[in-house]
Order: sequence, then structure tokens, then C-alpha cells
Amino acid sequence: MTEQEKSRLVAWNRELAAAHQRLRDALRVTRDALDSGDTGSARTDLLLYCHGFCTALSAHHASEDVALFPELSARWPALRPTIARLREDHDTIASLLGRLDRALGRSAPVEELQQHLDGLAAIMESHFRYEERQLLDILSTLELDAEPQAVLGPL
Repeated sequence: MTEQEKSRLVAWNRELAAAHQRLRDALRVTRDALDSGDTGSARTDLLLYCHGFCTALSAHHASEDVALFPELSARWPALRPTIARLREDHDTIASLLGRLDRALGRSAPVEELQQHLDGLAAIMESHFRYEERQLLDILSTLELDAEPQAVLGPL
């Protein structure tokens, strides 16, 4: 086994943690755009950042649902209840993203958008922490011949 292959064996835990951090950073940038206060350019920036953030978070969860979770369920059947909970979280987050998108589409007041982002941030962080507690150790041993973007989304 080459050194690159060995590092690939333990990279999935780092890949997941890095994907979560990039999503946290994207949310922070989105909040910063909202907090800037300049309603003209801030609204344009907010639309750009929110749509980018929402798309990235949705793609991350869709990739996990299609590529990562089935693989983990097949290899570690004891994880199936955990994966079911994570999928439920994905559905909840998708609903929150839909509400945020609708609020953006109707030019909701800044305070309402902040409430949407606050709720989304709380659920997202809780989800990420749970997922990391439950999966990082297992992912450190996962041998999976796939591109990180296919498994964790195009972040």
C-alpha cells in the first residue's frame, strides 16, 4: 500500500470535519452580509450568500444520503438508528432552508431573516456535533474508493 493510499484510509473523518467547518464559515459570511445593515447592497449580497450557503448545505446532505449513509449502513448495521436520526435532521434542515428561501423571495425584513438564520444555525450545529460524535471514529477507518465531493458534497 502506498503512502497516499494509507492517508486516504484515514481521511474521511477529516473530510467530514472540514466540510462542516466550510459550511459553518459560509453561514458566518451569510450572517455578516445580513448584519451589514446596508439594505441595498446587503440584500444583493445576502441573496448571493444565502443561495450559495443553502445550495452547499443541501448538496452536502444529499451526498451523505446517497453515498455515505448507505455505505455506513451496509458496513456497520448498528449505525442504522444513528443514520435514521441524521436523515431526519436533514429533512428538518431542508424545511428550514425552504422557509429561509421563501422569506428571501418575498424580501422579508432583516429581523425575520436573522431569526431564520438563528434557527438554522442552532439545528445545523446540533446536527454537525451529533454526526461528528457518532461518525468521526468510524470514518477514520473507512476504506471507500470515492471522491470526497461525491460523498460529502461539492464544498
